[in-house]
Amino acid sequence: MATFLYRLGRGAFRRRGLVALIWVALLFAAGFGAASASAPTSGSFSIPGTEAQKAFDVLDKKFPGMAADGATARIVIKAPAGAKVTDPGTKTEVEKIVEGLKYGPGKDQISSVADPYQSQAVSQDGSTAYISAKYKVSGMELTDATRDALKESGKDAQAHGLTVEIGGDALMAAPETGSGEIIGILIAAIVLVITFGSLIAAGLPLLTALIGVGIGVSSITALANVLDLGNTTATLATMIGLAVGIDYALFIVSRYRAELAEGRERDEAAGRAAGTAGSAVVFAGLTVVIALVGLAVVNIPMLTKMGFAAAGTVVIAVLVALTLVPAILGFAGKKVLPAGEKSKLFGKGKGKGKAAGNEKKANGGTRWARFVLRRPVMVLLAGVIGLGVIAVPASKLEMGLPDDGAQPVSTTQRQAYDLLSDGFGPGFNGPLMVVVDGDKALADQTVDRIKGLEGVAAVTPPTPNQGGDASVITVIPKDRPSSTQTEDLVHTIRDGSGDDVLVTGATAMNIDFSQKMNDALLPYLALVVGLAFLLLMLVFRSVLVPLKAALGFLLSVVAALGAVVAVFQWGWLGSLFGVEQTGPIMSMMPIFMVGVVFGLAMDYEVFLVTRMREAYVHGERPGQAVVTGFQYSARVVVAAAVIMIAVFAGFIGASEQMVKMIGFGLAVAVFFDAFVVRMAIVPAVLALLGHKAWWLPRWLDRLLPNVDVEGESLRKHLADSADGPDKDRELVSA
Repeated sequence: MATFLYRLGRGAFRRRGLVALIWVALLFAAGFGAASASAPTSGSFSIPGTEAQKAFDVLDKKFPGMAADGATARIVIKAPAGAKVTDPGTKTEVEKIVEGLKYGPGKDQISSVADPYQSQAVSQDGSTAYISAKYKVSGMELTDATRDALKESGKDAQAHGLTVEIGGDALMAAPETGSGEIIGILIAAIVLVITFGSLIAAGLPLLTALIGVGIGVSSITALANVLDLGNTTATLATMIGLAVGIDYALFIVSRYRAELAEGRERDEAAGRAAGTAGSAVVFAGLTVVIALVGLAVVNIPMLTKMGFAAAGTVVIAVLVALTLVPAILGFAGKKVLPAGEKSKLFGKGKGKGKAAGNEKKANGGTRWARFVLRRPVMVLLAGVIGLGVIAVPASKLEMGLPDDGAQPVSTTQRQAYDLLSDGFGPGFNGPLMVVVDGDKALADQTVDRIKGLEGVAAVTPPTPNQGGDASVITVIPKDRPSSTQTEDLVHTIRDGSGDDVLVTGATAMNIDFSQKMNDALLPYLALVVGLAFLLLMLVFRSVLVPLKAALGFLLSVVAALGAVVAVFQWGWLGSLFGVEQTGPIMSMMPIFMVGVVFGLAMDYEVFLVTRMREAYVHGERPGQAVVTGFQYSARVVVAAAVIMIAVFAGFIGASEQMVKMIGFGLAVAVFFDAFVVRMAIVPAVLALLGHKAWWLPRWLDRLLPNVDVEGESLRKHLADSADGPDKDRELVSA
């Protein structure tokens, strides 16, 4: 493979005009498709095999036009101190809100609006009432006009002294992430300038990454409605695409600079960079694709589509690194090198034909590797014990989905949540919908049974359909939606019912979603880590190196989950990160973290250890091979990790709790994996294992195909060619 990639990279360099034209054409074609396509919707959301989904299916069949999974809104009205919402003046204002929702802007998307005085939605003390509005579509599909009408519905009442707040998923909007991305790109640019000491070299990875992301995201937007991808798919693709796109280009450019420093011609340097570093990029990309495509194991169509779309963006990033990066290097010439001796990053000078490894002055990577080799046991214990302590809170992980109670206290959703809790009890924020697929007798029997259960605040009479063969019952729990008591109540109702009595609603759906994600975590881990283990065996021709890589990844992820639990569930240092409300960890977080961090972790593993493998295959002792790997690759891995930490940390400042949690979790996970596992534990383990680290049973060695990541076949190919001086040169890596 190394020889093929060598020819591909050198060919792209020599035909750089054609290659660049092709990629620009693809970018314009994808952009035109995205501009021509209609705006993406939220996409359909379903959880096959769960009781909540079965209940929605029954409602669609027995209650046509009900829009059971449509958005809901609760307009909560609180009278001034000493007054009641039943007072004539207040009642008039409340009825104006009802009429405005029914007949005002956005009425076409309204399914029903319940008058609080007719639906008995007035608190016992008369201080609070709420209007329930039901929409025909999901919250993400509401038009701006409909959402604005909802936001403005209580303005007149507020002007008359009433407190009006709005809750429910009707106000749901896509999280604002643009500022986080911009901050991350700016920090990435600064890190790249410091790393390369050249504006041209620093801008190249950013440019190619943005082109790759532009093509990927534009393609997703163009196909969003055709494939029902939803408008959140592009966000994940952007995050992953930027991460791997910068990393892969960074590694190719670094290797190219090292080859130029060896005195090689520019096209030869580009070919060698693609043949050696490009091989690592291919296999690093494959591990990310495995992690993203593996989301299909969860069996939630929305996540499966998101995973496949993001995987497509990663494939584009790999192709960009192997073709467009060498092409742009051809346009840049030697401008990618720092001026004079300005950059000491790689421990080399201007490059006068000497091997970079012969420089007298050791760089930071070399010094750190030698330190670890002198004290491998101490470094290993410090890393493992430190991450182990941080991982302890993960044993108390509680998963769920955020509700309005997790919103910042300044938002109208959170204030509506608090008003409902104060006036009616916390359970009113998460009513349960019990669907009875049977006659009135069964429905009445179900009501009587539920009334006697512990944790039930109220039960409404059954509402039958037109045929009389199905009914809907609303159950109000005593506790808040995300509490374990409410979850226990849902299970109790289900356990005491037959197949014709189903519990659904937003609260039950969240419980089922969390359970499904929890059940899928171990199979997903087994699939992703297992396939990656086999892939890394091909790359490193070793059993222990892939095993060490997988175990190190698991350690860093569990430690990151422990940090997330400590901050967002327990509230430790919560004020520092702007956590206003503690609660269960978002149920998608563990699998999402595994998928994203696994890909980046394997990037760092492949980039760092392939250079060690290359040095070992070319005759260096195990310890010296570790030093060589750090000498040429440590700075690149550090730069890539710092960039990713900056990108993810930029989302911690978001007001949305879910976005904040994702940003924090991914940032600490990358920090733990890059700086503790890859930079400390990995060299310590390799130092202790010595030659055994590269052991592979002979029968397995014969069975596994030789993918030649270290470039041995390329070296022989070049040695057999008429390249004269290159015959005796050893490949170096960046």
